[in-house]
Amino acid sequence: MSDRGSVSVLILGLVGLMLALGLMLGTAGHYLGVRSQVQAAADAAALAAAPVTFRPFGSSGNPAAEAARFAAENGARLVRCMCPMDRSWTARIVEVEVGVEISLFGLGQQEVRAVAAAEFVPVQLLSVDQSDRGYNPEYDNDPDSNR
Repeated sequence: MSDRGSVSVLILGLVGLMLALGLMLGTAGHYLGVRSQVQAAADAAALAAAPVTFRPFGSSGNPAAEAARFAAENGARLVRCMCPMDRSWTARIVEVEVGVEISLFGLGQQEVRAVAAAEFVPVQLLSVDQSDRGYNPEYDNDPDSNR
C-alpha cells in the first residue's frame, strides 16, 4: 500500500474545516451586529413613546405610532408596545419590543428581537434645574449676545 496523496487529503480536510469555521464566525458576527442594531432601535422607540403617553407630542400624538416610527427609522419594526395614554402626573414605564428579519447562513430566515423600557416622570417637567447644564442668566439676558 502506498501513502501517496494522503497529505493532500489531510490538507483538503483542514481547508474545509477552516472554511466552515469562517462561515460560522461570520454568521455569529452578523447576528451580533444586527442584535446591537435591534437593541438601539428598541431603546429609541421606548424613549420616543414615553413622553407621548402624557401629552400628544410627536407626529401623531399616539405613543405606539411614535414608537413604530422610531423603530422604523432604526431599521426595525414594532412588535409590541405597552404604552397606554396616562394624563396623570404619576411616573410610568413604557416597554416596547422590536424585531428585524435576517437571513443566517445555515439557519435560514430568523427574527432578531429586543425589548427596552423607558421611564417618564411628568413631574420632572416642572422642576428643571438649569444650574448643572451650563446655564448662565447673565449671558441669556444680554441683548448684545450673538446666539
